[in-house]
Amino acid sequence: MSLAYIIHLANYSDGVLYALAVLLLVALAVTFDRSWFLRRTILAGDRLVRRVAEHEALGASELAALKKEAGKLPEAVMLATARQYLDLPREALSDRLEESIMLLAPRIDSGLWVLDTIVTLSPLLGLFGTILGMFHAFSILATPGHAPTAITAGVADALIATACGIFIALIGLVAFNGLSNRVRLVVLQLDTVKTMVMNRTSAMVAGRDDGAAPPARTLHAVAGE
Repeated sequence: MSLAYIIHLANYSDGVLYALAVLLLVALAVTFDRSWFLRRTILAGDRLVRRVAEHEALGASELAALKKEAGKLPEAVMLATARQYLDLPREALSDRLEESIMLLAPRIDSGLWVLDTIVTLSPLLGLFGTILGMFHAFSILATPGHAPTAITAGVADALIATACGIFIALIGLVAFNGLSNRVRLVVLQLDTVKTMVMNRTSAMVAGRDDGAAPPARTLHAVAGE
């Protein structure tokens, strides 16, 4: 397939194939970007989960060290929240951590709406290009002495747009489902870290639920902020 023929097909669809090419590039760019981000987040998150599991109890100093180790991971925000509100009752602390997860969710699945849109848009755009190509194909009937093969060749060229649109939708659908599964794994890691933090701070939080004063180490750490 020569470049001249590709340009002919694009012009035959009144430029719709050019738009489909842009959609394909955008879909690939979003897929590679989100795949790289989510893969790094999952691998680093697994290491952080193991580090949290090594602690029998978590105080302000341990949470600060874990937050520093988390770096730019989403879990770092949750660990900072846990340290900041460590003196709250257990239920209130749990609500604060859940709130941080909800605030992090848009950052984790950022860009997936683009793939979702491309999956829906590309077949419709391809069909639109085919309809425009059909206009060109059947306009040959108005030409005196037209050849029947010219019409069939025009119909074949017009169907290329639909085929391209469906192909792009298939790529986008596979990418969207794969990335959605990785987003689910990241959210599961956040929930895991939340549960582990709550379990490891339960002793000092339970003491505050009973009206007891917070441990001296926790008060000192909070006051030092």
